[in-house]
Amino acid sequence: MDTEQLLAPEDTSQLGRSRADVLDMLRAAGGPLGVREVAQRMGLHPNTARFHLEALTEAGLAARETEDRESPGRPRIGYRAVADGPAGRRRYRLLAEMLTSLIAGTMPEPGRAAEEAGREWGAYLTEQPPPYQRLTAEEALVKLTAIMEELGFAPQAEAGDGGGQYRLCLRQCPFREVAEHHQDVICALHLGLMRGALARMRAPVTADRLDPFVEPSLCVARLTDADDQLFRDRQQTERYEPGEHQPGAAGTR
Repeated sequence: MDTEQLLAPEDTSQLGRSRADVLDMLRAAGGPLGVREVAQRMGLHPNTARFHLEALTEAGLAARETEDRESPGRPRIGYRAVADGPAGRRRYRLLAEMLTSLIAGTMPEPGRAAEEAGREWGAYLTEQPPPYQRLTAEEALVKLTAIMEELGFAPQAEAGDGGGQYRLCLRQCPFREVAEHHQDVICALHLGLMRGALARMRAPVTADRLDPFVEPSLCVARLTDADDQLFRDRQQTERYEPGEHQPGAAGTR
């Protein structure tokens, strides 16, 4: 591991297209913008807009402001661009290495823990379809591709070798340097991210596995159409809260 690279300050000029667009919009606005305003103007899910705004704030490129209000209720939080740029130097790669090595070195099943974290964040960043609306596998793949694009993976969806098989080629890894040393954690996190997003969509497609670094700058996610009956069973299970009886379940009359 190159210590000089690890301790080098972050290059804030490489923000990615979506985050750079959000920053440009903040700079052009006459005042602070809220999460929903940014989401509407950019065509993003509110959680994705918040994700970009918080990242810009952490990088010192934006500032969070709480507006005073005379009427009762939660005060509005707005974001504005910082004119002078970031104050101080950030070393997020060092932080990522420290946290990833902690997970890899101290947890009994680091891959499982990372995948569960990925599932939670994947669901959080994904918009759930309305009740009883079912996506096709192709529609779900388009939405998943858009989510991974927003996160900086430069994805490209392709048909697989057989019917119901798909590949999502990830041509850029936002955490590549960390992943090269901790594939068991970072790649499991990315797989969980996709699985959480697909579960949130109630998609009839599953992410079976992620093949890391099949080429120096390429990872490939393998996706498969879910069996129709298994998919219906899963929907039936998710419709009921834990502890409630499901129609046809053991113990019902």
